[in-house]
Amino acid sequence: MAIIPEDKDWTWVLAETCPECGFAAAEATPSTVASTIPTLLPRWQAVLRRSESSVRPDEDTWSPLEYACHVRDVFDIFEARLELMLAQDNPTFENWDQDKTAVESDYGAQDPAVVSHELVDAGEEAASAFASVSEDQWERTGVRSNGSVFTVHTLAGYFLHDVVHHLHDVDG
Repeated sequence: MAIIPEDKDWTWVLAETCPECGFAAAEATPSTVASTIPTLLPRWQAVLRRSESSVRPDEDTWSPLEYACHVRDVFDIFEARLELMLAQDNPTFENWDQDKTAVESDYGAQDPAVVSHELVDAGEEAASAFASVSEDQWERTGVRSNGSVFTVHTLAGYFLHDVVHHLHDVDG
């Protein structure tokens, strides 16, 4: 079953607390990412151990497995974006079509045990990358392909919201 592609611009979470998951992205820093991600990984592992992790709750919603695959890839994408921001002045991020990736990678058919391992590895690497950011680098900028400008600081909050929000989506 195909899911209707997400077309919402979630950058509003940088200014407002998310009413769905309760996360306040504006309060997050790169240090917050570094200390929070390791606490979330066991919760994602528990989600993937559920016997029904590959079952969609309805035809319009990803399964917990599909969300976990997405979060695994989010870890990699945001680590790469962070590294680009630290290495270059005001880089533009390549567009990432998350829905196309979900289909091409066949998220729903992946092995939950393998995804669990990959998600933990990617999460630990992303946390480590954010841990290495010094406070004097927080204002370095990057531009998303749609023109949204991020600093390392705002990228951290935007990224962490995605991980927390999807954990909320799967009751993790």
